[in-house]
Amino acid sequence: MTHIFTRLALTTLATTCSTAALAQATTQAEQQAGTASDDIIVTAQKREQRIADVPVTVTALTGARMAAIGVSELDEVAAFIPGLQVQEQSANNPGFVIRGITSDNGSSQQGARVTLYYNGIDISRSRGAWQDLYDLERIEVVKGPQATLFGTAAAVGAVSFISNKPQPGFSGGLDASYGNFDRTQVSGFLNAGNDILSGRLAFAYKYRKGYVRNIAGDANVPNQNQGGVDQDDLNGQDQRGVRGSLRFTPSDSITADLVLTYDGQRNPGTAFKSRAHAPTGGQTGDYGYAELSGSPYSEAALGARKLGLDRNVYDANLTITADLSPGITFTTVNGYRRFDALEIFDADGGPAAYLEFAEDAKGDQWSHESRFAFEGPKYRASVGWNAFFENGFQRVPFATEEGTYLACSVSASFAPIRSALNAAGIPTGTGCVAANGTIPATRATSVLTGGRATAIPYSSVFTNFGNNDTYSVFADATYILVPALELTAGARILIEDRQSGYSSVQPNSVILASLGIQSSLLGTANTNGNKFVAEKSFMAILPRFNALLKLNDDLNLYGTISKGRRSPVVQLAAQRTAFGVGPNLQVVPQENVWNYEGGIKGRVGPFSGAASVFYQTYDGFQVSVTNNGVTTTQSAGSAKNLGVELEGNLKLASYLSVFATFAYIDGGIGDEAANGVFAGNRFRLQPDTTASGGATLRVPVGGATVYATPTITYKSKVFFELPNNPAISTPGYTLVNLRAGLEFAAGKYSVGGFVRNATNKRYLIDAGNTGGGFGIPTYIAGEPRFYGVELGAKF
Repeated sequence: MTHIFTRLALTTLATTCSTAALAQATTQAEQQAGTASDDIIVTAQKREQRIADVPVTVTALTGARMAAIGVSELDEVAAFIPGLQVQEQSANNPGFVIRGITSDNGSSQQGARVTLYYNGIDISRSRGAWQDLYDLERIEVVKGPQATLFGTAAAVGAVSFISNKPQPGFSGGLDASYGNFDRTQVSGFLNAGNDILSGRLAFAYKYRKGYVRNIAGDANVPNQNQGGVDQDDLNGQDQRGVRGSLRFTPSDSITADLVLTYDGQRNPGTAFKSRAHAPTGGQTGDYGYAELSGSPYSEAALGARKLGLDRNVYDANLTITADLSPGITFTTVNGYRRFDALEIFDADGGPAAYLEFAEDAKGDQWSHESRFAFEGPKYRASVGWNAFFENGFQRVPFATEEGTYLACSVSASFAPIRSALNAAGIPTGTGCVAANGTIPATRATSVLTGGRATAIPYSSVFTNFGNNDTYSVFADATYILVPALELTAGARILIEDRQSGYSSVQPNSVILASLGIQSSLLGTANTNGNKFVAEKSFMAILPRFNALLKLNDDLNLYGTISKGRRSPVVQLAAQRTAFGVGPNLQVVPQENVWNYEGGIKGRVGPFSGAASVFYQTYDGFQVSVTNNGVTTTQSAGSAKNLGVELEGNLKLASYLSVFATFAYIDGGIGDEAANGVFAGNRFRLQPDTTASGGATLRVPVGGATVYATPTITYKSKVFFELPNNPAISTPGYTLVNLRAGLEFAAGKYSVGGFVRNATNKRYLIDAGNTGGGFGIPTYIAGEPRFYGVELGAKF
């Protein structure tokens, strides 16, 4: 209850103390939240509760705790939340994984598995979901299907971001850091207002040079291929965000919050590095320099001359809460979100102008939810409705040079062409780039055209569209049988209207046509820009049942049974028919999951923590497969998932606490013949074992406070693709981090330093990728050692 009393005390201070006293009290409260094991208040069940009183598995990190640990990115935060993995290939292509189940497909025709919520609004569409973390009140991760709480996309769980809201009084803060690779970060906030109207403005800017050197177009590299432009180093960062918030409280019974957010990236390209195609100099290791974007056609065909990401996300959210009468509350949450992103990437991972792609994704989302909450001495209940509308597209342009493509392709359909090139002394397949990084394949067009041409640019594009409308009603009821026992039941009834579209421009190859073959290079059907459309409607009922047994005031047992669902996919493409080109519609059935779990959470003396065990069964398990740059979804049949998650915090003294998390997940596709090539495979992107630990030390020394937070995280082996392939995986690895420094003037000022991946451990964050769909997988190296200094001030 200390946290509740702290909040009440701060509210009182807002009206009775000076601005300076308020700022000092706020600072002290934030410090305590970051270091102590006091109860965290969460809203996972749409009402304020101690986390120990929520009868589902929930992990929460406050903004103060994240600052103390020194994490400011989603993938960094996930390392301290059991059961959650976040893979940031780029801000445009993140992978969110809860308990082994991944949500990362960018197709506009598909729904998500993992719900991401921002101030109560669904932002799960993957190309618009990545969000910078600054000035947050907390992050809540709810595990297991929770359809009555978090909507249709919460098939396996939800990640909820809650930003700091305006408060009465005047306060502000500024944090800045600088480190190697020119790592520059600045963030801050300014808060002002009174009990009726208050506002808050927060911002963040993050910049870092790429940690993978890219020599493409570099005139200083001897004998280097100069076909492309000078490129930036890869896996860098250039992002900015700003959030404006208003809180209007005209009376004690009504609160309205308006939050406007902008999030943008101008990041350099992603280091898709090939083991087969060496850069100039012949270095093919996963962790060396790269030579990406050797194509001179990128600007005309793909939309930009350099690799990289240009992404903008705009978000508006209005939440109104009204206490209608004692025990009855009405809440309405309304949101609009728009994103547009253009990412240029080199999918072959080498110097040849072979597989140059872009992804141009745009989308609009409208959301409305209203609910009534009722509370009495023996019951709690809620009932409400939701409407969610999204409209978007994913456009994928492709550029290559025809002869180079035909020489480098490993497709069996081009075997006669490769034989002709081999006879002319031109290596083909993975040998189209020589071991020293030179590109014999650049002579292929001349050979195949009899010298009539030396280079033939080729470009194509396909686009998928999605217009998805969802309507639902939901209800939850909790009956307090006796003070120590609460039983909850609820369900959501939903209706979906899913409309998919597809168009393409896939011209025939000039070289293939000269050989009597009328086909595009990718072998895909050409709609000549005409758009095919298909529409289907679906209905589902998603229940949940929960029980909470209070052993005492501080320790609870809980159990839950719930059903989750990933929407069916109205998967539309094009195909050749006897009459030309027509639509190719495949409706991939919905994915269903039943989740059974139980756990214990709470406090025993100086120790607080939680333990849970879960078992999940899937039917119609959906998997994504990429071939020739096109990713499609299919059913892999049945799947099962068994796991355990642990987390705890031990307060050893007023100045020292230690914390740790652990998760073991044994999940994968059922080992039955009916599941085909996927049978017996582990879930992708999910290590079977993860762990993290650390300590928070705060020691008063004179008029200052010495702080230090060492942490360590571990992941076991990860497979990046289905079916599993040892060559498309990374071994287990351990990362060591440290943040330490001094605080002055009761925490108003701070100076310190940080180091992440202190041992400079080498590891991979992804493998396979688009290149894998062409038979030449690529590999993305994880972050090296980062270190620097940081300064902070509050008032």
